[in-house]
Amino acid sequence: MPKPIPLKDHDTEKRLVNKRLIACAALVLAISCTLVGRLYFLQVTEFDYNSTVSENNRVHVLPIPPERGFIYDRNGVLLADNQPSFNMTLTRERAGDAANVLDSVISILHLPAEERAVFAKAMKQARHPFEPSTLLYDLTEEQIALLAVNQYRLPGIDVEAQFVRHYPQGNHFAHSVGYVGRINEKETKQLDPTQYRGTQSIGKTGIERFYEPELHGKVGFEEVETNAQGRVMRVLRHTDAVPGKNIVLSLDIKLQEAAEEALGDRRGSIIAIDPKTGEVLAMVSKPSFDPNLFVTGISSRDYSGLRDSIDKPLFNRALRGLYAPGSTIKPEVAIAGLDSGVISASTRVFDPGYFQLPNVDHKYRNWNHSGDGWVDLNAAIMRSNDTYFYDLASKLGIDRLHDYLSMFGVGQKVSLDMFEESSGLMPSREWKRSTRRQAWYPGETVILGIGQGYMQVTPLQLAQATALIANKGVWNRPHLARTIDGAPPVDEHPMPNIVLHDPKEWEQVNHAMQLVMHDARGIARASATGAQYRIAGKSGTAQVVAIKQGERYNRLKTAERNRDNALFVGFAPAEDPQIVISVMIENGEAGGRVAGPVVRKVMDAWLLDSQGGLKPQYASPHIKQGNPPV
Repeated sequence: MPKPIPLKDHDTEKRLVNKRLIACAALVLAISCTLVGRLYFLQVTEFDYNSTVSENNRVHVLPIPPERGFIYDRNGVLLADNQPSFNMTLTRERAGDAANVLDSVISILHLPAEERAVFAKAMKQARHPFEPSTLLYDLTEEQIALLAVNQYRLPGIDVEAQFVRHYPQGNHFAHSVGYVGRINEKETKQLDPTQYRGTQSIGKTGIERFYEPELHGKVGFEEVETNAQGRVMRVLRHTDAVPGKNIVLSLDIKLQEAAEEALGDRRGSIIAIDPKTGEVLAMVSKPSFDPNLFVTGISSRDYSGLRDSIDKPLFNRALRGLYAPGSTIKPEVAIAGLDSGVISASTRVFDPGYFQLPNVDHKYRNWNHSGDGWVDLNAAIMRSNDTYFYDLASKLGIDRLHDYLSMFGVGQKVSLDMFEESSGLMPSREWKRSTRRQAWYPGETVILGIGQGYMQVTPLQLAQATALIANKGVWNRPHLARTIDGAPPVDEHPMPNIVLHDPKEWEQVNHAMQLVMHDARGIARASATGAQYRIAGKSGTAQVVAIKQGERYNRLKTAERNRDNALFVGFAPAEDPQIVISVMIENGEAGGRVAGPVVRKVMDAWLLDSQGGLKPQYASPHIKQGNPPV
């Protein structure tokens, strides 16, 4: 009988099962070895690294922004301080879907739709993990309550009390103190990220910008432990922030207000300087604006109104305005003529009402078309005789004229701490050749003698040039900061003093400028009537648009903004100058008649007491008071 065939091959099946078990065991062993190896690598080899990462997930360093330094006037009046404000912040790491959270905020607070774009822009700015971004400033009590009630819908949203900049004097010092504003993306890339962590604003203009490092202070830090949701559980270490330094300015709020009142509603600027120290006592640029609008972010509507205004309230005329100086530059031209030996005090020129270059038909007109006859230096300055200075400029030549006026600061920045200052322009042969590709013409030198042509100056430069005459050539760079944290500013690049061959020439020009104010024929004598002190001054009327040969200026046929600018410079008391003033009134037309009274009012505000008498410190025995006999 044949052997039955088995249904299963148990031996083969047993061997197959054993092979599979061995393979599975080998696989499990390999995986186990891999896991053990990985654990060993993480727990032993990479222990230091992973423990640090773990600690960083639990412990965070939060910045403590410093309180910005205060700014005062010379009498201790606050010009810039910090006020508490309740602001809404968002921490992205805690927010989850940040976009949805922001949409909820817009809906809950009933904010305009354009605020969504502002929020998005703020969220894009670089920051550290778990560092909140400030989205809304100066929340109302109602907004705070709405956010509190809806907190469950707004993860990552908090209301924090923060200090924001405040300017209690409003627009009075907007162009000198300046303002702070939100840090933009460009500034974020340039700033030290360590020093500006947690800081929302930075100085944009004026003193706020120039002294930003001193005013900002030093950021502090808190090392905190957080839970998985990012909530702070406890503070591990605390380092206080260092407040910014306080700055006392040389500006005087009473003089500033007096200067603004004297200028009225006219467009223009006033600079008042102490020639003995270079301290700026008043700086007015009109029209002005409220700097508080910029602190937490100005609205598009408000900014457009300021930016597009025909009167340019954001434009700092005192530092950035470039104007032809007109006849206010004649005292400096006179110094150039005297020191170079081209003229003496007794040199006379005949004025028929015009000046002509040899073999040239063109007539350069004197403002007095009938002429002043024979005039010497005193009469030329007293009467602001154009013909005399046409002749003097022609004799000096452009090279000497350029060199002398440059010594007075024309064509260069003269201040110590004014960020926005323009350098102006003192033309030369080289300048015209490089910029216009043309040679210099003699007629261009002639008109420079009366402050016309290519020459452009700022009101600050005019004030400084006049201060050099008052100070007999001693340079004190104009500056706004009187002390920084109690210490005076240091001029690391002092300007060289102007040394004349004969120092008496300073007195000669000073005397001639006094005649402008106090002589019976002085062109600005009306402004000095009844003065309790001697004034040295010089008026200027500068063309805004050119007038054709043979034509006369007619204000009725000239558009208001094309009319002449009115300028005036002066110092007092003339024998011991305590204040130098530069006034520029756009389209004011007559320097002596319009700008002169402004100078007088500012001088009175500084030199006279409340009873109208000369202050004791200015009434020294060697100073002659009142008007001289005529």
